[in-house]
Amino acid sequence: MDPSIHIPEQLSSSPPPHFVPCPPQQNHNAFPDPNTVSVPSLVENPNPSSNHYLSFSVPKKRRRGRPQRSPASFRVPVVFNGAMNGNNNDLSPYGSSSSSTSVSVNNPSGVRPVPDASDEIIVINKEPKAEALIALSAGFPADSLTEEEIEAGVLPVIGGIEQVNYTLIRNHIIAKWRENVMNWVTKEMFIDYIPQQYHTLLDSAYNYLVSRGYINFGVAPAIKEKIPAESSKPSVIIIGAGLAGLAAARHLMRFGFKVTVLEGRKRAGGRVYTKKMEGGNRVSAAAELGGSVLTGTHGNPLGIVARQLGYTLHKVRDKCPLYSVDGKPVDPDMDMKVETAFNRLLDKASRLREFMGDVSVDVSLGAALETFRQVYGDAVNDEEMNLFNWHLANLEYANAGLLSNLSLAFWDQDDPYDMGGDHCFLPGGNGRLVQALAENVPILYEKTVHTVRYGSDGVQVITGNQVFDGDMALCTVPLGVLKKGSIKFIPELPQRKLDGIKRLGFGLLNKVAMLFPHVFWETDLDTFGRLFDDPSRRGEFFLFYSYATVAGGPLLIALVAGEAAHKFESMPPTDAVTRVLQILKGIYEPKGINVPEPIQTVCTRWGSDPFCFGSYSNVAVGASGDDYDILAESVGDGRLFFAGEATTRRYPATMHGAFVSGLREAANMAHYANVRSLRMKVDRTPSNAHSCASLLTDLFREPDIEFGSFSVIFSQKNVDPKAPAILRVTFGESRKKTHDLSKQDQQHSNKLLFQQLQSHFNQQQQLHVYTMLSRQQVLELREVRGGDEMRVNYLCEKLGVKLVGRKGLGPTADSVIASIKAERGDRKPISPSIALKPGMSKLKAGIMKRKMIRKAKVVNKSHRSIPPPSTNMGGDKLSGEVSIMDRNLPDVPGAGKNPNEVSKQ
Repeated sequence: MDPSIHIPEQLSSSPPPHFVPCPPQQNHNAFPDPNTVSVPSLVENPNPSSNHYLSFSVPKKRRRGRPQRSPASFRVPVVFNGAMNGNNNDLSPYGSSSSSTSVSVNNPSGVRPVPDASDEIIVINKEPKAEALIALSAGFPADSLTEEEIEAGVLPVIGGIEQVNYTLIRNHIIAKWRENVMNWVTKEMFIDYIPQQYHTLLDSAYNYLVSRGYINFGVAPAIKEKIPAESSKPSVIIIGAGLAGLAAARHLMRFGFKVTVLEGRKRAGGRVYTKKMEGGNRVSAAAELGGSVLTGTHGNPLGIVARQLGYTLHKVRDKCPLYSVDGKPVDPDMDMKVETAFNRLLDKASRLREFMGDVSVDVSLGAALETFRQVYGDAVNDEEMNLFNWHLANLEYANAGLLSNLSLAFWDQDDPYDMGGDHCFLPGGNGRLVQALAENVPILYEKTVHTVRYGSDGVQVITGNQVFDGDMALCTVPLGVLKKGSIKFIPELPQRKLDGIKRLGFGLLNKVAMLFPHVFWETDLDTFGRLFDDPSRRGEFFLFYSYATVAGGPLLIALVAGEAAHKFESMPPTDAVTRVLQILKGIYEPKGINVPEPIQTVCTRWGSDPFCFGSYSNVAVGASGDDYDILAESVGDGRLFFAGEATTRRYPATMHGAFVSGLREAANMAHYANVRSLRMKVDRTPSNAHSCASLLTDLFREPDIEFGSFSVIFSQKNVDPKAPAILRVTFGESRKKTHDLSKQDQQHSNKLLFQQLQSHFNQQQQLHVYTMLSRQQVLELREVRGGDEMRVNYLCEKLGVKLVGRKGLGPTADSVIASIKAERGDRKPISPSIALKPGMSKLKAGIMKRKMIRKAKVVNKSHRSIPPPSTNMGGDKLSGEVSIMDRNLPDVPGAGKNPNEVSKQ
């Protein structure tokens, strides 16, 4: 018992979980009608949080070993059906009304709705509820956006009718492809019946779903045809041919990348390994030595791949009898009592972490359960205690970790994302999926990577004496390999990622596969379990999988979990098989059934396998779901990426989690490649306006914000106040002294810096310096009183930033600049005729400009720059008029000067 755990009074006063009969609750309506559910208004919550859910029954992660008999509640985001602003207009796409509705969205962020958005709810078909549930199974909220969609900028404004229509179109596209996953769904399929005014939303939804691999993925002939014969994009090196590596490879190949997969083993699949076992008399079977169960088939992408291949999945049947230490069947009533009590203790542990708050991060689930067990220990006998320990072993199997190492706070953080549906076996083994995914993928086997170099020019991946050069690399090795430090990264991975690797847990599960001459066990079940009276051995051969119906032969597999899995690593295989046979004989010989000697046996040693050093990840004490996100982060400014089951917080420790992480990173890699390609095109393309004008100079011709000598550009799609912006300060323009600056006694530490920069301008004619800020910081800077000198002081003293030349901004700013350029896209550049030629006055330029902008006024007829809007200008009207002109006038070189001297970088 952990003495540091104090049971709150609210919990300790609760009645102990006595082992009393409790029949399972029946849920006859697994998918309740959304129209009968009270749901929040869209106005109050444009993106509903995880607090609003429907429920249906699925096996949760804790039930992975033994099928769920008492349905666990799976939370599903509700489909909205609320009123807007208290009126009776129904904004829900799932309601009966489709009339035009004038909507005033309560947007606390202050972002105005898009003015040209339609005021009507689009009607695509008559079953939006069914489509919402299909989208839900694919990982999307029924009526809102995912964080990934928001980050991708699928909509310029979050919330409102436009979001409703986007989600309806998105859900419809997903459902349309799920109807027939053998087809390649095109955008043109929807154009005829989706009105013209919604085609922008259609483009956004379709492009997002295709690029991220939510539709049109897999191995169907129509999809394989989309892979070009010749690569047209940069080279990519993928480390590891597991499910993550194979998914990424196929997706990148379809994008047109040149892909090379390096695999250390002699086979593909990684921790998914189907071994063919054979014996005399033509007896054979396909044994799953690694990942075996497709956990949840509602939307499981591997289930979709199986459909494309024409494979039928076998549902793991609910029947799972347990046998006592003496081999006798456990009384079903006692079994149910203990399981109910065990689940109550887990619920108490969940309540405990709520009371403990942040402290629970440093407490293990095992310590909490042991505390409760000891408090209520007098309520059980030895047989019930053995049953209780069996459930602990089952929980350690589900998490591939010791309960003493699992985080009380976050061990089950992925439960809300559990895919609905049955747990299934694939007849013939998951190796069939691996084989199909590896087809025509360029894989080099027995290439053990020991060094990865990455930098601004690309990557080098070294295996033995071979060096593979590429534009980018994707590392899909298991977390155990990263923990072991088997691969040297140059430069070393960021400390943030190293800390995440250290915090996350990586557990162990082992198996004993036995091929018998015939089936001697029951054929109406897929699992059965056996109890131990020694708690330290509770996970030793605690669960048996019968593969007789799916493996093609009489195959049994015994699982070893928890502490026993680690001891098993050093157990001689003959001893392991002997112990398993003793268990089987203890169960079946009293029934008069002879247990034959196995024809062939295989014992796994995943913990000592140099290509994984374990089985799958878990949230250890001190870790959280955030660490999965940290492991997924790319490094080296988009050169080195990471995928695998330990990089997805939604689906960790699953085969489909590895698969979707590969699709995710393929999309990310394509994005970075596109940004670099755009940057290279800009660098290689000379400017028509002035030969030395850079991309940054071109973008600042139309700044998003201007005040004083300060100009700002940023992405219009990203409305996050923390979103990055590029600030430019222009020194040397003659400006009127303001009342605030007229005070001669005003002193600050950066006045000398300001004067030096002004002096530099007088010599060089023009000086631009830059820095990166957040949009919120830009707004704060604009409000600073006292003119430009005070703003420079605020920048350097208050915000602590440095003003640098163009090249000093660094690669992060390059990515921001390139994305702004890509966002502005086809916007026509300012006509070169507007740019001042040597000898041309700004007055003449202003006259020419008036032909384009009616409201612009010439406020200065000298050769000086037209004053930008400022709080010191005196008058909102004048500031507004000047703002229009300044947003469109190009940077102007001094009269008679070489245009190459316009911008000193």
